[in-house]
Amino acid sequence: MRRSLIVGIGAYLPERVVTNAELSKTIDTTDEWIASRTGIRQRHIAAADETSSDLALKASRKALAHAGLRADEVDLIIVATTTPDSTFPATAARLQGALEIDHGAAFDIQAVCAGFIFGLATADNFLRTGQANTALVVGAETFSRILDWHDRATCVLFGDGAGAVVLQGQTDAPNSNGRGILSCHLHSDGRLYDLLYVDGGVSTTQTAGHVRMQGPEVYRHAINKLSDTLEEALRCNGLTVAEVDWLVPHQANKRIIDGVAKKLGLPPEKVVLTVDRHANTSAASVPLALAEAVGDGRIKQGDVVLLEAIGGGLTWGSSVIRW
Repeated sequence: MRRSLIVGIGAYLPERVVTNAELSKTIDTTDEWIASRTGIRQRHIAAADETSSDLALKASRKALAHAGLRADEVDLIIVATTTPDSTFPATAARLQGALEIDHGAAFDIQAVCAGFIFGLATADNFLRTGQANTALVVGAETFSRILDWHDRATCVLFGDGAGAVVLQGQTDAPNSNGRGILSCHLHSDGRLYDLLYVDGGVSTTQTAGHVRMQGPEVYRHAINKLSDTLEEALRCNGLTVAEVDWLVPHQANKRIIDGVAKKLGLPPEKVVLTVDRHANTSAASVPLALAEAVGDGRIKQGDVVLLEAIGGGLTWGSSVIRW
């Protein structure tokens, strides 16, 4: 059986760090208020001349170097982003050009904070069926560009960054120990569109708009829907919670992360947490956290890793990987 194996991973965070204390100088908020409700202490903000594709390029180069592959070996590029460089062409096309790749396919996916999971699932299907051999999946966001900096309930929650993985389609050989993406599970419910959205768009206001969110409702749906899809993923693979080595969740809010882990019965020491330093980086959130845990040696070969995320739409999903 052909399976998708993650062979490289990379991350990039902009140099500028904005702490809660710095925000409190211009917004009616405090470090204690933000930290107690979200777990966030700081976030990275892209420079004025940094685009989402710039962030994606830096993360991608690190992922390719980690994989020991040349850029021209990639024949599929998927960029998950809510903050594209342009209305069109795709940010993935700009990334493809920057990597000097002139073959294969490159396109964007828009599933907001769940975008990386959707991108991973899409690449997995291409690789399993042999339509591509080597895929680059990137979550990249300059989310600070669509924040209303007068809305203290939302602007303190987000940051910028990019994370990337390189996947290869490989035959499940006897000595592979079942490594690779075991399954992905995607969901959406458009009836919940108005819980988390941007109040702008090309065909409505002809502006980028700003993030609007019904926080309590998003929180309620997040706990239930993320728990359900993780249980779905475990059932699909005949796994128990005890067999899970790591949960790498979307880094939106520590209370959501803690609530999902508790409902699943997963101890806190098995949860990768970066929200305190990264804030919510939307589609970049999961690959940034994954890159950190791989880089510091927590995630090791053979570990069972769960990924999950939820975003506007509402969209949500999960994935199970044997690393």
